[in-house]
Amino acid sequence: MAGLKGETKLNVVYDYSNMGVGSFAKEEEYVAKKTREYNANEPGRGDSWAKSWVADRKNRFEPSFVELFNKKSPILIGEFPDAKYTMKVSTTFTEPGFNVYVTRKNASINLEITVYETANPDKPICKMQGLRFPGRTFGGYDYDTGTRLSESYAKAGKDLAAFIGKNLKK
Repeated sequence: MAGLKGETKLNVVYDYSNMGVGSFAKEEEYVAKKTREYNANEPGRGDSWAKSWVADRKNRFEPSFVELFNKKSPILIGEFPDAKYTMKVSTTFTEPGFNVYVTRKNASINLEITVYETANPDKPICKMQGLRFPGRTFGGYDYDTGTRLSESYAKAGKDLAAFIGKNLKK
């Protein structure tokens, strides 16, 4: 963490390539099952859902992570390819949760964070792991999986920023 002292910005990249989802070890298995189920009930709905599942990363999850991180951290993160350091945010597990009016389960994510010199990605200067960042909205109106997971990424960004800020003051 000491290598980040004096830095004002970090490039951030995301990796979802080795992610389990719910009871599935591989995301591909989860997406295939949900796509089949949705398409069986309403043709085309599963295909639309699968596209949204991936699109939510760039459209919702990553912006939520960046926004809350940047509100709480002395270092800004974003698409800064010229930054000295890069933060790689790898999602290793996603629990999408559910909300079916009478019962619910909160979403959550597990992350591995690796910070490395942008010019030398094979030599990390810092590695961290964050487990079970919860996602839900006030009042319970989070019937959409993307909404719940956006909140998980926001919580992760906020907590990581606080941790980095605290450690940079030492």
